[in-house]
Amino acid sequence: MKDNLKNKPDPQNPEKHTGLKKGGIKKSAAGIPGVISAGKKIISEAGLFRGLTALQSLNKLDGFDCPSCAWPDPDDERSGLGEYCENGARAVADEATTKKLTAGFFEKNSVTELSALSDYEIGKKGRIAEPVYLPKGATHYQAISWEDAFKKIAKEFNELASPDEAVFYTSGRTSNEAAFLYQLFVREYGTNNLPDCSNMCHESSGVALTESLGTGKGSATLEDLYEAEVIMIIGQNPGTNHPRMLTALQKAKANGAKIISINPLPETGLMGFDNPQKIKGLLGVTSQLTDVFLQIKINSDMALLQAMEYMLLKEDENDPGTVLDRNFIQKNTAGYEKFAEHIKQKDLNELVRSTGIDLSGITEAVNILKSKKKIIICWAMGLTQHKNAVDTIKEIVNLLLLKGSIGKKGAGTFPVRGHSNVQGDRTMGIYEAPSVEFLDRIEKCFEFKPPYEKGYDTVESIKAMHRGKAKIFFAMGGNFLSATPDTEFTAEALRKCRLTVQVSTKLNRSHLIHGEEAIILPCLGRSDKDMTGGSEQFVSCENSTGVVQASKGVLDPVSDELMSEVDIVCNLAKATLGNKSKINWDNYTKHYDNIRNDIEKTIPGFDNYNERVRKPGGFYLPHCNRENKYNTETGKAMFNIAHYKDPELKENELIMMTIRSHDQFNTTIYGLDDRYRGIYNERRVVMMNQKDIKVRGMKDGDIVDLFNFDGGRERVAKKFIIIEYPVPEGCVATYFPEANVLVPITSVAEKSNTPASKQVVVQVVLSI
Repeated sequence: MKDNLKNKPDPQNPEKHTGLKKGGIKKSAAGIPGVISAGKKIISEAGLFRGLTALQSLNKLDGFDCPSCAWPDPDDERSGLGEYCENGARAVADEATTKKLTAGFFEKNSVTELSALSDYEIGKKGRIAEPVYLPKGATHYQAISWEDAFKKIAKEFNELASPDEAVFYTSGRTSNEAAFLYQLFVREYGTNNLPDCSNMCHESSGVALTESLGTGKGSATLEDLYEAEVIMIIGQNPGTNHPRMLTALQKAKANGAKIISINPLPETGLMGFDNPQKIKGLLGVTSQLTDVFLQIKINSDMALLQAMEYMLLKEDENDPGTVLDRNFIQKNTAGYEKFAEHIKQKDLNELVRSTGIDLSGITEAVNILKSKKKIIICWAMGLTQHKNAVDTIKEIVNLLLLKGSIGKKGAGTFPVRGHSNVQGDRTMGIYEAPSVEFLDRIEKCFEFKPPYEKGYDTVESIKAMHRGKAKIFFAMGGNFLSATPDTEFTAEALRKCRLTVQVSTKLNRSHLIHGEEAIILPCLGRSDKDMTGGSEQFVSCENSTGVVQASKGVLDPVSDELMSEVDIVCNLAKATLGNKSKINWDNYTKHYDNIRNDIEKTIPGFDNYNERVRKPGGFYLPHCNRENKYNTETGKAMFNIAHYKDPELKENELIMMTIRSHDQFNTTIYGLDDRYRGIYNERRVVMMNQKDIKVRGMKDGDIVDLFNFDGGRERVAKKFIIIEYPVPEGCVATYFPEANVLVPITSVAEKSNTPASKQVVVQVVLSI
């Protein structure tokens, strides 16, 4: 079949509207509507029996780990009704679908035709059921055997002038076992080009926490949340992005905790919760969650935190020793005197003005904080995706250090991760800048010398492909194009590759924006039974609190042609490295216990891995901060000095942040409704303050184009519908991936190099 369409496959979602409908902003999250929504999704995709089979094992002690977010499971009893949320059920339904795509589907649908669909429509097509290959100049993917696919990929790898001309991306859903083998293969091949989704989301957290506290992981556990006196939630929307967190917050409230929420949008999940597992929740009796809500301007978090610190320092001066934990500061920290002097020199009124909120609200929050020591601060990408993200997260640490809220029960840092095993992948060595100690252990255990030069992170990989320095792109999961910034630039980069390879469960836009040649390798999902090596296998994952637990799929795969990620990596390694490899790859596919044995030899904290991971609930990895230890240069927790600066905007410019709708998880679009925000059947929307709409001579419902001109390059997202919404003046919000085209590849967080997706300067212009 010939492709009669003239245009190249489109890297962006089509500029078409699906019929906007509006309702009111909801006052509470979850409840009966959430149950109904999840039920409809699971039945329509997987069917009643298959769907219920999956849900009954989801997040159970002997079941499989949710393929959605990395929220921790309870250490004690897990719910008999279901230890999952609406989004978890949607993720399982999406993966457990009985729809499948064979080579016949690709024969009937060209790459260009498929690219004309929205990401939502593409994702609805189903599971990829066999390997497919797109030859150079072809318009349609065609069938290819697994053997020929591995031979083709290996040939391309071995013809590169240097291993550094290949990029190996990893999604956060990859299991510990597959991630460990993946990085092992890549390093024996000869490169550290191991970018991952962490580069785009919580890299700023890892950098800030490592420099301040000596470890890149949060210190608080789920049990700590229950014991906290104060929980601060900054730049996070748990109702949509981590719904199971609402149950934990409800339990904390019942135990007496006060909750302070800080966010540019008044998100429903921050305010109220109808717990669907409680009679009151089913009856619509809402639990109020937030005690103080501070609706700040986008990226004024640092100014707010410094204002709070200023007021706490003044309170302690007035009544010495009653507000700050001076004993903790003296014993466990470094840099306090300079930090305190720096904060006291600030102009409180200027800091308050920068936040866009009244001093009275900040005072109310400070009055809660000043007498409490068990404080947990939670955050997500609302903090990590700014140019000053690392310093802002260090400011969180500063506040906790003032109060002595590290290394004790009910207190600590709590970065809430997105992908279900993104933290585990980093633990397993998926990192472009591994430590010398880690590489030394690789050399000792496997008797080959790994590369010690830093590799490419995600942004660097895109730039390297764009310059022609990287020629092969291999992705272990994910939807790279739709997840990354500067969509058109990233598309140009991918198209310059000789070969792009995607290990995937479902069709996505990254399969349609490809190199000269492309291959899709279909893998088992988290919910699928894995019979690699002739016996039923399980894998393991690490959640946001550093718990490693087993995950064992329960569903029959939709196709006999699917291969586990472990099997894919081992076959690829054998085909590429051949007799040069020092590693017995076949041993790993015989049984995954053999992988875990080698992880135990290589990575600290995994002693008796196979024994401990089989225990119900798994085990905690060691965490120095929980023992009041700090692996910094001084051996102490470090106060940080940073200066907040208001954004410099021209008269017609606004600050845009990208957000998720309630009907999506990361780049996976489950539906077109954003129920909590009252936006239905439409994603091409821009939420604007009433004053910003009026001053531009526009009105609610107008169709506009959004522009960014960073670095002298025009970026445009066309045909967005204005929605009048309670966002701060000077700020707008849009959904990703639709607005990712506006996020400049050149605008990144200092030190972490994370794209500044929550801090994009835009102009809003009426569409012609």
